[in-house]
Amino acid sequence: MKKKIFAALMSATILFTGCLDDSADDKSVPNSAQASPVAQNVPNFTATTITGKTVTNEIFASKKITVVNIWGTFCPPCIAEMPDLGEMARSLPADAQIIGLVCDATAGSAQIQEALKITRNADADFINIIPDEQLTKFIANVEAVPTTIFVNSRGEVVGNAIVGADIKSYKNELAKLIKN
Repeated sequence: MKKKIFAALMSATILFTGCLDDSADDKSVPNSAQASPVAQNVPNFTATTITGKTVTNEIFASKKITVVNIWGTFCPPCIAEMPDLGEMARSLPADAQIIGLVCDATAGSAQIQEALKITRNADADFINIIPDEQLTKFIANVEAVPTTIFVNSRGEVVGNAIVGADIKSYKNELAKLIKN
């Protein structure tokens, strides 16, 4: 009985959060044609990382472009791309960084431990943030994870949002934005 309830809850969670797998990522629709899943500017926030450190919107100030990967611990494509994101983070130019935003983690939740396990197993040691109230509102319109956005040093969302696990597209979009 418990297994059936758990399976039903997981199915509903995936359905309502829109976790995409690679086959669900419609390659015929360019990312630029997709509606922006977030507001135009990252709000002022004070949040905690999955390792317990405090972080604010000042995290964007030191880099020209920040790749923000919005993901969930329940999402197989999100988990599958973690090793590639870790590799990408280690090879970024000095004026760029990656941060993760764990959409299903809340203060004190089991998802924090799960996110730690996932990122450690994937050697993805970039910063992953537990959304506070402001960040939760900021990503409220995200229909699917992973969704990756790009933020400049002023906290403005720039470029095209990429919905679905697509490291190549992340790298291409970042390269365009770094040149500007």
